Amino acid sequence: MKKVITIEPAKQVTHKVDLPSFTKRRVAGYARVSTDHEDQTTSYEAQMTYYTDYINSRSDWEFVKMYSDEGISGTNTKKRLGFQEMVEDALDGKIDLILTKSVSRFARNTVDSLSTVRKLKESGVEIYFEKENIWTFDSKGELLITIMSSLAQEESRSISENVTWGRRRQLAEGQVTFSYSQVLGFKKSDTGGFEIDQEEAKIVRYIFHQVLLGDNPNKIARKLTAQGIPTPQGKRRWSYGTVKRMLRNEKYKGDALLQKSFTTDFLTKSTKPNEGELPQYYVENNHEAIIKREVFDLVQVELDKLEKKRQTSNIFTGRLFCGDCGSAFGSKVWHSTSKYKRTIY
Repeated sequence: MKKVITIEPAKQVTHKVDLPSFTKRRVAGYARVSTDHEDQTTSYEAQMTYYTDYINSRSDWEFVKMYSDEGISGTNTKKRLGFQEMVEDALDGKIDLILTKSVSRFARNTVDSLSTVRKLKESGVEIYFEKENIWTFDSKGELLITIMSSLAQEESRSISENVTWGRRRQLAEGQVTFSYSQVLGFKKSDTGGFEIDQEEAKIVRYIFHQVLLGDNPNKIARKLTAQGIPTPQGKRRWSYGTVKRMLRNEKYKGDALLQKSFTTDFLTKSTKPNEGELPQYYVENNHEAIIKREVFDLVQVELDKLEKKRQTSNIFTGRLFCGDCGSAFGSKVWHSTSKYKRTIY
């Protein structure tokens, strides 16, 4: 007669913190807020304090660390350094359990949330989402996380669409904002607006003046690099593109073209140049100019001449195409500053 013998498991998996454990579980907390506004800062500090005190109050737990990301969106985990460090430590065997306020605090991206949960679960690391009372080792855990992550992602999409709508309305009304770190010559004023940075403005005027003296953007870039002048982004080396963008920037004559680019994906925050997909708004005489309007316009004429010359300087431009994909071949100059100069495709 067939006989079934039950072999009891040597190890027991703990699914809830209230179950007794013979060894202390190494527990970490994770806190995140998406902005640095005062109310969000208060929430962030409250999360940090609450989980630190709560974990330390448990005699069956060993406090590992509080991981956090402040002022960072939850739609993408790539820029969340605290989150990445936590996952790395967990996979390295330093953590058994992670406590966090809610699914939306953990991640608003369904794919990121599920992939991280599964990866940690396979490594024996459990996550507890307090607000939803979800334990990832529970049989229903993944299903509930899928549902809650999807809801969090849709909420994030709705918030993003509302913010975008409000921003586009501001643009239509001619409200101008721009990043000072990307535009050399301007700085934030004491009143919250922007004003001319006189020292940086000297560099801007020098660049425009050099064009009128016959220099092209490449030559100007080499001169600026040789003089040790940092780029608008603080880099040491200037490029043709950096100089050209400055020379084409209408902000230097006191105007502003709005909605030059737009966000294509609220999850990845990826953007693309606006090539007619959305309306643009041109604001004249918005602020004090660094370059006189007539000088700016003269420089544009010179740039147009230079670009036309670049386009027609090679007889093969627009005439060589790839036999496989049909794309046009581009030219590249090797050894441009030596006697071995040659053009390749």
